[in-house]
Amino acid sequence: MIVTLIVMCEVGFWVLLAAGLAARYLLRMPRTGLALLLCEPLLEVVLLVVTAVDLKNGADPSWEHGLAALYIGYTGGHGHRTVKWLDGHAAHRLAGGPPPVKPPRYGMARARHEGKVWLGSALAAAVATALLLLAIRYVGPDGNTESLRAWIWTAWRAAGIHGLIALSYALWPKKAPADKASAIPARDPEHVPDLAVRRPGKDEEQV
Repeated sequence: MIVTLIVMCEVGFWVLLAAGLAARYLLRMPRTGLALLLCEPLLEVVLLVVTAVDLKNGADPSWEHGLAALYIGYTGGHGHRTVKWLDGHAAHRLAGGPPPVKPPRYGMARARHEGKVWLGSALAAAVATALLLLAIRYVGPDGNTESLRAWIWTAWRAAGIHGLIALSYALWPKKAPADKASAIPARDPEHVPDLAVRRPGKDEEQV
């Protein structure tokens, strides 16, 4: 039941997102679109309530309850960034807005960007951990909570792996290709490579 509800919440997330963006930019109904987008957190609330009720009714804590906590945590850590990214693309393609700013690809700017994304993963792990600890306390010492504790380790292991990947961009910054560097416009013609500027020939110099 919990797994089915997680799938329904995931599908509902994308349905509400598509409906909200369509209302904002296709139907020109920004308030309705915003209301639909604000309904998305309700999906996580429903999932949280159903999970708690399932445990209260005597269900043994299992991987399904842990997966529900991780799903809610992921939405809390990365949901806003996902919605913002898709909203920028929808505004550009459907409403003639400016193209969304692409994240940096090279150097320390890329490292800082990856660090910000990792903070979302750390927040997701923290939210999932808080929910799992509440579930463990709710079940009590007499219940079998090993599966819930295992999901806490899973959440922070995933955040740790993501953190190492993000850190690698700071330790070994990705360098821009040579042609990217040479594409920077120069202020004076003499600063431009010879192949990019037409030099006067000998006949032209004699004129």
